[in-house]
Amino acid sequence: EVPRLSPTNLRSPVWLRLRGALWVPAYLAVFALLEHLPRQHYWATQLPLDAVIPFCPVFVVFYCVWYVLLIGTGLFLLVRDGGAFRRYMQFLALTFFLSAAVWFLIPSCQNLRPAQMEESSIFTALLALLYRIDTNTNAVVFPSAHVVGAIGAALAVWDWQRPGRHRGALILTAVLAGLICLSTVLIKQHALLDVLGGLLLAAGAGWFVYRPVKSLSPNN
Repeated sequence: EVPRLSPTNLRSPVWLRLRGALWVPAYLAVFALLEHLPRQHYWATQLPLDAVIPFCPVFVVFYCVWYVLLIGTGLFLLVRDGGAFRRYMQFLALTFFLSAAVWFLIPSCQNLRPAQMEESSIFTALLALLYRIDTNTNAVVFPSAHVVGAIGAALAVWDWQRPGRHRGALILTAVLAGLICLSTVLIKQHALLDVLGGLLLAAGAGWFVYRPVKSLSPNN
C-alpha cells in the first residue's frame, strides 16, 4: 500500500522519509556560493580529444531532462520505497558535497563552447539560455554533477527493482542516464575529463552506498 502524504500527520511515513532530503537546501546554498566566489586561477579541463567530439545542440533536451529525472526519481521513491529513497539521498548528498569540495579546492573551467551558433533553432535558443545561466568558467566543472546525478538516479531505480520488478523502468532510466552523460560533452557543457571524474566519483559512492544491501521492504 502506498502511504499517503497528510499535511496534518507529520509522523506519516512520507514525512519521516523527507528528513533524508534535509541536506538539499544546504547543498544548493553551497553551490550558489561557489558559483559566485571570485577566483583568479582555473584549471582548464579540456583535452585535444574534446575537439573531435561534434557539437549537437539537440542534446540540450537530454541535459535538461536531468532535472526531471533526479526530482522525479526522488518523489517516486519517497512515496513507494523508503529504503531506496534513503540510499538515493545518501548517494546524492555524498557525491554532491564531495564534488563541492573539489570545486572549492580546484576551481575548474573549460573553453569548448562555440563562439557563435551557426544554426538558429529552438535547441540553440535553449542552449544559449543555458550558457547564460550556467557559465563554463564558474569553477564547478570537474567533476560533472550531471554525470554523477544521472548515474545516481539509475542506481536508485536499480535498487528499487532489485527483486526483479519493473525491469523496463530500469532500462529506461539507464538509457536516459547514458544520454544525459553524452549530452554534457555534445553540447560543450563539459569536457571528457569532467565526465570521467563524474563516473569515477559515482562508481566509488555507488559501491559505498549500495554495496551488498539486503532486501528491504518498501516501508524501510
